[in-house]
Amino acid sequence: MRAWGDRGVGGVLLAAGRGQRMAGAAAQSKLLLAHPADGLPLVIHAARGLLALGLVEVVVVVRPDRPAVAAALAELPLRIVPNPDADAGQATSLRVGVAALGSGVTAALVALGDTPTVAPAVFAALLTAYLAHERPITQPVYGELPGPPTLFTRAAFPALANLSGDDGARTLIRAQPTWVCRVALPAALLPPDVDTPADYAALARQP
Repeated sequence: MRAWGDRGVGGVLLAAGRGQRMAGAAAQSKLLLAHPADGLPLVIHAARGLLALGLVEVVVVVRPDRPAVAAALAELPLRIVPNPDADAGQATSLRVGVAALGSGVTAALVALGDTPTVAPAVFAALLTAYLAHERPITQPVYGELPGPPTLFTRAAFPALANLSGDDGARTLIRAQPTWVCRVALPAALLPPDVDTPADYAALARQP
């Protein structure tokens, strides 16, 4: 799907969360949990999902105190960006990731490291809507539930740079509803995230 790169779209993978809801030792490195399909770390699946789109570039925002996450991604053609302020909330990682993109990037596709499987149909629908409407924000809505990934044009970058806390871009989306192109998708396409042991167990049951 070279159209992503042809349109100047880069990727930002947020992989600097604390994983507090994942019990036990996995809370220290939930992104390194083995995907049931092939045993590779979850974060590799998330990164490969972006790389497969032919983006201009992909940056991954990580915590400096968890070098194993960066090490797991070392062989992939992407750029690792540390966020020393990760504990201050997801907004800090979003700011760091967007700021790290090169000047040739006209829009950022933002995905989550703990959401390892996004259906190709979701990416395709986002790109189609972005090309058709070119709003500052393109957001999928699964049934009635908004979810990741989300596309931001460079026009939204200054507002993203002013975000704070753990609410990520939701604050901006609420504040600027006219900026948002909402892409209606079936609820069944909502990408499963892995926040808890129950989520991880459910991943093994995915077809």
